[in-house]
Amino acid sequence: MRLMPCLPVALVALVPAVSNAANWPSWRGPNQNQVSTDKGFPLEWSWSKDGAVGNKNILWRAPLPEAGNSSPIVWGNRVFVTQAFDDGKRRGVLCFDRAGGRKLWESAVAYEGADTRHDTNPHCSASPVTDGERVVASFASAGIHAYDFDGKELWKADLGPQKHTWGQGSSPVIHGDLVIVYHGPGNGSSLHALDKRTGAKRWSVPLPEEPPSERFDGFAGQSDGRLGNFGTPLVVASGGRSEIVLPVANKLRAFAADDGHALWTCDGMNPLIYTSPSVGEGRIVSMGGFFGSTICIEPGGKGDVTGKRLFYEQRHKKHRIGSPIIRDGHIYLSATEGFAQCLRLSTGELLWEERLKASGSDPATWGSMVLAGDRLYVSNHSGDTLVLRAAPKFEMLSSNPVGELSNSTPALSDGQVFLRTQSALYCIAEGAKQP
Repeated sequence: MRLMPCLPVALVALVPAVSNAANWPSWRGPNQNQVSTDKGFPLEWSWSKDGAVGNKNILWRAPLPEAGNSSPIVWGNRVFVTQAFDDGKRRGVLCFDRAGGRKLWESAVAYEGADTRHDTNPHCSASPVTDGERVVASFASAGIHAYDFDGKELWKADLGPQKHTWGQGSSPVIHGDLVIVYHGPGNGSSLHALDKRTGAKRWSVPLPEEPPSERFDGFAGQSDGRLGNFGTPLVVASGGRSEIVLPVANKLRAFAADDGHALWTCDGMNPLIYTSPSVGEGRIVSMGGFFGSTICIEPGGKGDVTGKRLFYEQRHKKHRIGSPIIRDGHIYLSATEGFAQCLRLSTGELLWEERLKASGSDPATWGSMVLAGDRLYVSNHSGDTLVLRAAPKFEMLSSNPVGELSNSTPALSDGQVFLRTQSALYCIAEGAKQP
């Protein structure tokens, strides 16, 4: 079903259309590392419904119909988000005009199934991805759907039911002429490569979830929602080949992008994984959720590479959902409870850990950090986006409130920050006129 409303947004400052803007085609950015090479992003902003904190550097705010955890993506003059309606009875993509926040189109599919989810994880938590011609979104049991830039459905792929006690969160990835999809967690978890032009399945790999053999904080032998991966596949170029790196319960695995055959596997992941693996400076870092492990390893391996781990931490002291960033020999990430951390890339040594102050009562951070220059941006449940210095010494640069919970990762494009909260989509820009 396709709807075409063009409704005015609540808050708009009219500006000329942006041309030749740098794109942010997936929630992890143009290079799957959460890093922007653009400049001119604002350091400070604020918004409040009653104007109590003053509206600063807010270009526009577009209300969203229901809560959502997915992150926005940007291509040219268009901004896209996935959105659930009627608690997942309809699942779709919204497209907004970048210049003023006007909704251009809404394309959604009906789904009458009864997929389970956690109360804090609305349906359509997977973020969309685009290559500039098509937008691809995963709607879990409702399938994978591709749309053109006018909202017309190009194809759909049914990968079967995807049911897990806590729902779904893994986002599709476009690599060359393939759409890479992790269809899980839960029974029937699998990795797929689809033709990006037709949706036809190129290859598929089943990924059965196995409980750990050792006792892991009460996980042993239990599969009632405490197993599985919610992370997004990572495509890594190494030694003339493309590797799809994906954590699964208890392991980190790599597959060949061309046909899906297994390349290597590394033991040590915990049974429940929320973060996505990261790559940088010749290393892959993968972290489990729920106080899980950390693995650092080089790509390009063959077979069982467990003995080649560069460093390995069996247990976190903090719970992690957001994915790490690698920069200049350091790893930066936010822990779920509202702590920022910096680790040494060569050894995993914790260099600093600081609690991030929140304007409200809940400092938790569930989204991932993004990086521009030496600034790290991360949003929290109190509606603040914290800006930190990416350096081996902790430095808080600013805290920017909008007063609305966010579980999403900001998108950075051509000096503008795009933030999705549970209530709205924001475009934030330096020097934006007061709406």
